[in-house]
Amino acid sequence: MVDCAVKDWDGNEVGNASLDLKVANEASAAHIVHRALVRQMANARQGTASTKTRSEVSGGGRKPWRQKGTGRARAGSNRSPLWRGGGVIFGPKPRDYSLKMNRKERRLALRTALQGRVDNLVVVQDFAEKLPRPKTKDLVNALKGWGVEPESKVLLVVAERNETVYLSARNIENLRMISADNLNVFDLLAADHIVATVSALAKVQEVYSD
Repeated sequence: MVDCAVKDWDGNEVGNASLDLKVANEASAAHIVHRALVRQMANARQGTASTKTRSEVSGGGRKPWRQKGTGRARAGSNRSPLWRGGGVIFGPKPRDYSLKMNRKERRLALRTALQGRVDNLVVVQDFAEKLPRPKTKDLVNALKGWGVEPESKVLLVVAERNETVYLSARNIENLRMISADNLNVFDLLAADHIVATVSALAKVQEVYSD
């Protein structure tokens, strides 16, 4: 179990929140998190790169010159990979890069990654009511009050998407807002700071506790 101080909108500590997740043992933690990260990045690849072989390039049906007597190397097609405009040898073809990983392992990797970032975790009170209208400047000032530099990579975890909070956050260049039930290993590891609301932390505990 990990205890975190809870900060209000002005950056003052107003209480504590706990995070108690079942994580991988120390010996296998790095391995399982790495596997989950590789899987996520591989599954994000489109796999649509494609080149044409000599049989797919248009043209090349006529033999460029006769087989013998010209003094030149024999050639059967001007779409050979050796020719300009010819096909490609062993070029990429559309393929599926996706990797499989058991659901229990994926969730264990996610819990392990999250609990491994507790030193960079900032827990704050829900602040949607503090932004009656979209105001990026107010959110930037709040981040500074929480000890988070807006120039750093920030992952803002909320229980549910709030339109006003989203509109306030979207213009902050290095800030990414995500709902608690959409957490992923890449975002957790890529962020310099993770800012989570109290309700988001409770939802994480509820959704990922098993």
